[in-house]
Amino acid sequence: MLKANDGTLLLYDLLSLNEVFGMGNIETVLLDPDGTRTIVDSLAQEGAFAYSIETPCSLRIRLTLPHNWCLLGYIHHTDESSWCHGLSLATDTAFTALPEGHSEFMFSAGSRFTLLMMPLQWLHDKFSEMDSRSAAPSRLHTIYRLADPAAAQRLRTLYEEVRRQITNASPTWEVPRPATRAVIDTDALLEGHLAASLSVTADELPNYRSRARRRRYVAVQRTEQFIRANLRNDIYINEMCDAAEVSERTLRYAFDDLLGISPNRYLSMLRLCTACKSLAASDASRRSVKSVALSCGLWDLSRFANSYRRAFGELPHTTLMRNPIGEPLLMY
Repeated sequence: MLKANDGTLLLYDLLSLNEVFGMGNIETVLLDPDGTRTIVDSLAQEGAFAYSIETPCSLRIRLTLPHNWCLLGYIHHTDESSWCHGLSLATDTAFTALPEGHSEFMFSAGSRFTLLMMPLQWLHDKFSEMDSRSAAPSRLHTIYRLADPAAAQRLRTLYEEVRRQITNASPTWEVPRPATRAVIDTDALLEGHLAASLSVTADELPNYRSRARRRRYVAVQRTEQFIRANLRNDIYINEMCDAAEVSERTLRYAFDDLLGISPNRYLSMLRLCTACKSLAASDASRRSVKSVALSCGLWDLSRFANSYRRAFGELPHTTLMRNPIGEPLLMY
């Protein structure tokens, strides 16, 4: 984990994303057992936080924002398998996340997106400035494609500039990028984001593609809720089917459609990622690798160690012994 002195956070590991955001909660699940590093560059500026994210592997994200904060986002590149709450995403999609509830995403391998987190009051104030008829942005579309030529091109240009400022146009993600004192025009970005949202037509809104896709998303949601509530126990496919209220065939099809893997593979990756997050946040003098593994339902410690190293590139003990997340390491 790297931290520069000018407020730019560089090259954060996958399961440290929650520390990068610093507020709220973000849960990430690798969907590729041969996982690789997801890159998050971040810049704190004038009360707002900007992030540039690249996902070399498929990634599931659950994000809960802190009270009185909002999140603006723009997808520079992805494919049709990516989604938000089951709604299909695509390149040139913008979205707005509010603090009520949580936001769920799946990004395919190779996706690139930029996020801007800011106080919710900023969004309300800018909306009131642009539309004096209403103080609450109730008419905003939370997910939309950039199709309107003028508003879309302006917003696309703004987000591309934010991404360039954050990443310093580095061509690779293996090498730490030099720190820069970027200046992001958050007011212009917020105005452009709202203007594009207000100009959206029905054709620019995402959809479930079919009613069956909506039902599959609900089945995956119910299954994941059951898994998280019973993670330390043995979990069998028939129990997941009962929780989702669907047949095994339907459940397998739902997971393959939405996540690209089987229910059992997702269960395994969720266990590994939960263990990784716990190890990274634990005090080695108070918790052991064994206790963390058992709390995640990982009973075979030898198999756990091998799977963990395959996914995260190091042994569980190495993660546990590293400095706690709250004390980032500085690399020169």
